[in-house]
Amino acid sequence: MSEPSLPELEAERERLYAQLSEVGDFRRGSVSENYRKCGKPNCACAQPGHPGHGPRFLWTRTLRGQRTRGRQLAASEVEKVRGELAAYQEFASLAERIVEVNEAICEARPASGTDAPSAPEGEKDIRCSLVVKWLGRYCCVRLLAWLSVRGMRLSRRSAGRLGGSAIGSRGGG
Repeated sequence: MSEPSLPELEAERERLYAQLSEVGDFRRGSVSENYRKCGKPNCACAQPGHPGHGPRFLWTRTLRGQRTRGRQLAASEVEKVRGELAAYQEFASLAERIVEVNEAICEARPASGTDAPSAPEGEKDIRCSLVVKWLGRYCCVRLLAWLSVRGMRLSRRSAGRLGGSAIGSRGGG
């Protein structure tokens, strides 16, 4: 089977975006059905084999950097919340598929050129020796991208330093 063409991938991405817009309300988490014993010795739940009082429904989710949060649901809310949880699963799978298609589009799209644009007349090359000296590789790569978008370039000396051992070091240089 051959790889899909760029127009086919772009059409697939548009189809996925359309599906994503139709997902509707969603939420993360899960619903659990719980039974509990009240602890009263004369209650029916104290008898052997009795499941306990319930069911009680609890919606739980884990928030980023925090502990698990939960809320008891009324019986009338349970089906609504379960539908929203199913919608979240659909959203998550569509989002993952969109990422996969976008990566394929990025791989299929031809490069616009290999040479860096030259500096417009009258502009000087920008030196980033201090940037290289004090910032890591990530910042330098972002700087290069920023300069490229604006049609600027580094001097040969500074560009050579980006490729050398100065990247990633925070001292010396």
